[in-house]
Amino acid sequence: MQNQSKFLLWVQAARPKTLPAAVAPVAVGSAVAFADGKFVFWPAVACLVCAIVLQIAVNFANDYFDFKSNVDSEERLGPVRVTQSGLIPPMEVKRAMIFLLFFAGLLFLYLVSVGGVWIILIGGASVLAALAYSGGPYPLASHGLGELFVFIFFGLVAVCGTYFIQAGELSRMAVLAAVPPGLLITAIMVVNNLRDRETDKKAGKNTLAVILGYKWTVREYILLVAISYLIPVAIAFGSKSIVICLPLLTLPYGLSLVREIQREQGRALNETLAKTAKLSLIYSLLFAVGLMVS
Repeated sequence: MQNQSKFLLWVQAARPKTLPAAVAPVAVGSAVAFADGKFVFWPAVACLVCAIVLQIAVNFANDYFDFKSNVDSEERLGPVRVTQSGLIPPMEVKRAMIFLLFFAGLLFLYLVSVGGVWIILIGGASVLAALAYSGGPYPLASHGLGELFVFIFFGLVAVCGTYFIQAGELSRMAVLAAVPPGLLITAIMVVNNLRDRETDKKAGKNTLAVILGYKWTVREYILLVAISYLIPVAIAFGSKSIVICLPLLTLPYGLSLVREIQREQGRALNETLAKTAKLSLIYSLLFAVGLMVS
């Protein structure tokens, strides 16, 4: 029972509700490769595992570094952090983070053998960004750069990297297809920072939500969701393939989240965050199907 309890604590620390942010871009990148007749199964699987491992490593790093910098406190409105709450010792979280980054490095070695030396740069940048997000001398999340980091690495890098590893080149469609999942995954971060705006401000963590304020952060969320729905329409208009617009089936759900973020605050946004992660996954899977069928 004690081992099972410890296991569940590690599952909690991994934040499974955030893992769609790892799955969605790999699905889209692989779908573009499939549409171009360049899909390769095992590299695609390796990209998926690597993305999930890096996502969990980022979550552990965020948990550990926010505890070390006293960002997390008893006033925290989000889900329980295992380090701040004392459920898992800080050094154990740090060691787990290092192990996952090392494991991701091993996966990148395989991906380098498939995709070439450019993958070394992608892998190195991804690992450094995972550490720099919450740690280091200039934590990105504490200087209003968290959303930009998420869009670049969970959108552009993840989708285009997945495509490049399989195709050996980069296409215009891969770059364009990277935008919607990147925007929706960024929206997850926007909800997180909107919820924590007051406590982050007290702790000196200047997220973009702290800088912009409540109203403009809500508008940022709406803009990210809106643009994500315009991209498939633009692609369909250019390719004359209506099936690309499959993600629009999630539009009612997206609109409900827009209404929700305009009225909810504090802990109620925990549910909005989980729903936004769900939206990003369902949208991206439908987008992937549309890309493959078209």
